[in-house]
Amino acid sequence: MADRELTALQKMTLPLSLPSKGGVTVKGETMTIEARISDLGLVLPEEAKLPPDFVLDFAWARVHGDRVYVSGHGAQAPDGSFPGPFGRVGAEVMSDEAETSARLATLAAIASLKRAIGSLDRVEAFLRLEGFVLAGPGFDRPSNIINVASHLIINIFGEEIGRHSRFAVGVAATPLSCPVIIAAQVAIRR
Repeated sequence: MADRELTALQKMTLPLSLPSKGGVTVKGETMTIEARISDLGLVLPEEAKLPPDFVLDFAWARVHGDRVYVSGHGAQAPDGSFPGPFGRVGAEVMSDEAETSARLATLAAIASLKRAIGSLDRVEAFLRLEGFVLAGPGFDRPSNIINVASHLIINIFGEEIGRHSRFAVGVAATPLSCPVIIAAQVAIRR
């Protein structure tokens, strides 16, 4: 693991509190959610770059009143491409690779959320996280993989905003054979 990644992981353990008008306070310093993401050494990807024969007939994130419904996202590289690995967890994809996919899929979902609402400081609460793991035969630990997504959201947004209800299920197929798909329901300030 690169030194920069270790530093980012170490920063993820800092205690957080939340100011009343958005953002997050780390060790007494208030910063925007976007600054917190940068401080953690993370990057929100560009909009997804899909294969030419892949048709989407839905919104990546749909705002309705004070709610945002974030569609399922697979792991994306910073340029919006799908970096892989592809396949079933416990077969073609190892658990540590799936955890990396969960982290990248979560960042992709957050990026779509940001594009839909403008500023992540408008987020009042992550209500529900939905995690789908493309499971190989006998793989019965999707919750372990989706824990990475839950922890990342709490580390970015803090306990008060980031704590959510959740489900994590193993499934037989996902779009593009992505090992992890992350979706969410979020409450926002109008």
